[in-house]
Formats: sequence, C-alpha cells, structure tokens
Amino acid sequence: MKRRNLILILATTTALSALALSAARARDVPKVATGFVANVLCTETFVSGLDPVRVFAETTSAMPGAGLIAWALDYRVDRVRKDVTVTLFGIGRSHAVYRGEGLGCYLDHGGAVADVTLPASDAKPALQPDIASPSIVAPQTPQLAAALDRAFAEPDKSTPRHTRAIVVMKDGRVVAERYADGIGIDTPLLGFSATKSVISALAGILVRKGALRLHEPVPIAAWQGPGDARRAITLDHLLRHTAGLALGNSLQASLASALEPVNRMKFMEPDMAAYAESMPLETVPGAAWNYHDGNTVILAHLIRQATGGSASKMMRFARQELFDPLGMRNVTLEFDASGNAEASSQLLASARDWARFGQLYLNDGTAGGKRILPEGWVKYSATPTPNAWVGQGAGFWTNLGDSFGATYRTERGWPHDAFFAKGTIGQYAIIVPSERLVIVRLGRSSNWLPEADGVFDLVRDVVAATGSKGKLAGAN
Repeated sequence: MKRRNLILILATTTALSALALSAARARDVPKVATGFVANVLCTETFVSGLDPVRVFAETTSAMPGAGLIAWALDYRVDRVRKDVTVTLFGIGRSHAVYRGEGLGCYLDHGGAVADVTLPASDAKPALQPDIASPSIVAPQTPQLAAALDRAFAEPDKSTPRHTRAIVVMKDGRVVAERYADGIGIDTPLLGFSATKSVISALAGILVRKGALRLHEPVPIAAWQGPGDARRAITLDHLLRHTAGLALGNSLQASLASALEPVNRMKFMEPDMAAYAESMPLETVPGAAWNYHDGNTVILAHLIRQATGGSASKMMRFARQELFDPLGMRNVTLEFDASGNAEASSQLLASARDWARFGQLYLNDGTAGGKRILPEGWVKYSATPTPNAWVGQGAGFWTNLGDSFGATYRTERGWPHDAFFAKGTIGQYAIIVPSERLVIVRLGRSSNWLPEADGVFDLVRDVVAATGSKGKLAGAN
C-alpha cells in the first residue's frame, strides 16, 4: 500500500472515530442540560428559599449559549413532594429530589438511592471569634458604600451581574455587607466550584491527623490492579488537577461543555466517584494540568473513606472539624444518589459563612488559637501549580507566580498575594493577606467576559477604601 493511501486511511479512520465519539457525546446533551437546571432549581428553591422563576432566569442568562435553548426547557417544581422535573424539547428528562435540611438535593436516575441521613447536631461554641453583630453591617465609610453601590449596579443590561451578596471583612470583622432582595445574612448560597476549596480544607485536616498523606499514592481500589499506572496518583495530584484522568475539562460553564465526559459524570451517573475512578489516564500523573470536577469528586470519596465510609460520618467530620469551629452554621453539602459528596460544586453556605471560611486561611489555618489546617497548608494551597495558566494552586486559585491568570488579575488591581476560592458564574471568597482582607462576592454573572461580574472593580475599590491610604475607621 502506498504511503499516501495509508495516511489517507488513517486520517479518515481517525476522523470517523472522532465523529462517532462526538455523536455519542451529543446524545448526552439533553440530559446534561436538564440535569444541571434541575439540580440548581431544586437546590436554590428548597435550600436557599429563592423563587424558581428568578433562579432559572438568572442562571440561564449567565451560562454562555444557554439562552439558545432556554425557551425549550420546561421545568416543573412540586412544592409538596419537594422535587423538580426538567425536560428539553420534551426529552432528556431529569428529576431532582430534595433530601432534607442540611443535605439539599440529588439527581434521581431511577435506580437505588443511598440512605443519607444528617447526624444529630452537637454543635459547640465556635473557636473563631464572631465576625459581626446579628444585623446587617452597613458600609463603615462612604468609600466602602460606593464600592458596594458599584458592585450591585447593572452597567450593561446585555450581561447582567445579578450580584446576590457581598461581605467585606477587615482584621476579622465585617466592615461592609449587602444583599439582593430575598437574600439575607443566613441565606445559604451555592458556591459552585468554590466548593472545591472547602473540600481541600477537609483533606488538609485529614493530612494533619495522619489519615491521608499528601505525596503518597491514594488508596482507590479500582486502581490497584497489576501495572495500572493510575496507582501513581497522589492527593497532591488531585488537589492540583494534575492526576491525568481522561474526563475532559471543567473550566468553561457553557452549553458547549455539555459534551465533556465530566458532565456526564455530574448529571447522568448515579455513582459519580465510581465513574470518575473508572476513567483511563490521558497523561502521566503529575505531568500536565487539566482542571476538571472529577479530581475533586475522587478527593471527596477519599475523605468519605477516611472518615468512616458513609455520607453521615463524613458530614459529622466536616461539622466537628471545620464548620463548627469556624461558626459556619448555614452550610449544606449535597450528595449523589449513591451517597458520594458532590464536592466539585454543590456546597451552599451563607455569605458570612464563606467569609468565615476565608478568615481561616487569613489566620494561617487557625481558629481561636487552635490549629485546624496543618502547619504550612495555607502556603501550600496558594503555591502555583506548574502550567496552570489560569493561576491555580492546590484547591485555590492564586495570584502568586507568573501565570497568565495571575498576571491578568494583578494588572487590573488585585494584590499579588491574593488567593481565592472561585465558583463559576461569579462566586468568590478572596483572601488578601497583605491587606488583612476577606472579600466574598456571590451572584450570577457570565463567564464569557472577564469583567462581567464587576469583581475587578470590587477588589480595587475595597483595597483602596480599607488600605493604609483609605479612611476606614472603627473596623474592630
């Protein structure tokens, strides 16, 4: 066979294989789209207490491409049964069910559903000093008031910000906060991928206790076969998104991302951890950075194993070791049908609770003088991951290093030492050690335009209003 003919055959075969794969993934699109909408509607209706009409409108307006199909999405919210059903063009039916207080919703795929119960509350007084009085803290200076005015404004109606909550803390005390209509101090708000930072903290606590080891292979049963190269994956690889598993990419929340295998995991599989752990390697562990939700789902599975093997025991651990010491009282973590924590995106907490979490990192992992995270864990979390062009550390995004993302942010006014928990479509818990600041911003803003959510302005304004040249007084 002539070389040219062989090349042509190989190229044609490759193209047809890619086309077949794309077609197979395209069949997933209705279920992925309806699964996402059903999950968010159920969560924010029955956990956050928001109007589902508002949730649907704000969420679809923030998702690039979703407006093209929003008209074809039909959703039904049953407040008696506490569930949500969504279809796209009458097909791709997804059904989300509210489990109960503190547990939120799960996607029901029609099979067996794990019995997940919330442990009885035995909350002890918080170790971390209280951050504010029970009432909303008005901005303490005109400069801070102006910063919040600008953050809640809608300068471009074509790309609305839909800012829901902002909390600014200086030296451990709230110095300004504001909430959109229908949202208050205790309203649990969905963090999306900011959830990953909370899961990384739970992993850190287990490292401190000696139950997990950062740079040793993780004990995933599916990877223990002879010659299985996945046996080399470590906790550090999962935290830094360098494990190398072939799950696609989770960087962009858009209609196009429905084709990624990671979204089949999230919205079509009853056992997300088993699906993620079944994936082959795409790259050698530690060799390449690829941000996807499967890394954190597997990480949460390890945490569940290390804390007793059940969702209930994992939640007891999270409460006793993290939420209660920080005074985080309005937290919900959701679990899939098999009892795996949906740890890549489904944690809700009040804006103040997100700020309390940020304060733990500002305090170098301590609360009230007690060490929660291992010595050096905060520095490790903010240390850049090689080749992570968006500027990512271990469980957090970071401005340290010279990545494209870090440079882009610092050129627009972010302090160089800032690092932050980030969730899609506009969720942030930003820690700025040099300014002793924690800034929380939650909302529904498009990912497509980097400045659509107004966070660049917010950070610049708050740093100017609270820094050494600002006029903030009485912050304590």
